[in-house]
Amino acid sequence: MLFRSSPHGPDRAGCTVTAPSTTRTARAHIEAAWAQISADRLTELVVGMVDIPSPTGEEAPLARWLAGELAAAGLRARYQEIDDRQGNAVGRLPGTGGGEDVLLYAPIDTLTVGDEAEDVPWIGPELRPDMTPRAQVRGAHVIGLGASNPKGHGAPVVAAAEAIAAAGIPLRGDLVVGLAAGGMPTNGRTTRGLTRRNAGQGVGCSFLLEQGVWADHAVIAKPGWAVAWEEVGLCWFEVRVRGAFGYVGSRHRMPYRNPIAHAATVIDALERWFPEYAVRHTDGLVAPQGVVAAVEGGWPRMAAVTPALCRFLVDLRTSPRSTPAQVRREFADALRAITDAHPDVELDWDMVLAVPGTRTPPDAPVVAAAVAAWEELEGRAHAPIVATSGATDANILRSRGLPTARIGMDRIGPDAPLPLDFPAGMNVVDIREAVRLTRHLVHTAVSLCTRERTAS
Repeated sequence: MLFRSSPHGPDRAGCTVTAPSTTRTARAHIEAAWAQISADRLTELVVGMVDIPSPTGEEAPLARWLAGELAAAGLRARYQEIDDRQGNAVGRLPGTGGGEDVLLYAPIDTLTVGDEAEDVPWIGPELRPDMTPRAQVRGAHVIGLGASNPKGHGAPVVAAAEAIAAAGIPLRGDLVVGLAAGGMPTNGRTTRGLTRRNAGQGVGCSFLLEQGVWADHAVIAKPGWAVAWEEVGLCWFEVRVRGAFGYVGSRHRMPYRNPIAHAATVIDALERWFPEYAVRHTDGLVAPQGVVAAVEGGWPRMAAVTPALCRFLVDLRTSPRSTPAQVRREFADALRAITDAHPDVELDWDMVLAVPGTRTPPDAPVVAAAVAAWEELEGRAHAPIVATSGATDANILRSRGLPTARIGMDRIGPDAPLPLDFPAGMNVVDIREAVRLTRHLVHTAVSLCTRERTAS
């Protein structure tokens, strides 16, 4: 493997990121750890993670299993309880002192549940095999709920820590591993006796940091084979459209104001506004998008009557250069324009969730180290992914003061056992990509943990 320093000019996002050189000693340590990486072990980790269901709010069994895997690798590992069903796995490989600590991080909860009672019909007419928490190995691929995102990204975090520990590298700083619950963009579920509303949106990551799991630098493993130093945040809005409780038999005899029909007018106008909003806020690495995600109104058991209320939820992604207060005012202006154009529409609304977008300076050591690792593996100048609209727990890490770089795997290719669509992108992992990601995480962590601590 050729190691090199590769300073280069501005990237496609308009920032200059200079990759630092790698010392001869660090190169030897990186290669020693790389020799410990095994595709079979990564397959074993992904299969083990997929086979333990971990929907948001119920990650405890998986977190306990992961803590055991980290302990078996020689890390000081523990299960960190949030409540009786939710928890994190934490590991630490102590350094000799005089260096800086690095947190390798990934969430462990799945976006959907893997249970027909909760997922169907909204996920489709039935659960495909990749939508269930039962792993299937097909050649270089593993299929199953969350096999790629997040579990296929959590597995390289574990494998990287195992490889560094097995290589016996004399780290100066500590290598910290965080595998956290509640990383998906969801509020708490209310099925199976669950009661907490604050079970997602980065709650496990926040708890991890609050309880003293800290570092000088953080690397989050989430999809996208390029280094990212910024990403969108998100604001959720609940819009309530008012109408009149009525009956189909008297529609022609009494005042008729159907809030479902009026909500459709508002939704249609917002769908035209979202792309305009995205264009205004596209810069750097981000292109924030918006969607109407859920609509509720009326009694399904009584199709004969119209309700007095129809409400829907909007997810509006936000630039790191916009505050939630600014986005709230922009959304208010959009709704005001809609009601001005349709004076018969009566509505009110609230912002019901806000996670600001965040940014790490691209010249931060963790970004530079991650870029250097990418360039070593690719043999070319780093090319960031632009126009992104996905949010992760990197926002929690950065908002708490941890300089954070994001790196992940590329999408599955044409040789995958399922064609690429959104669920397959979440639920099918290419182990060859997982090996490459593991090598990247090892390179970045060793580069940072073996250097001397800089004066503050």
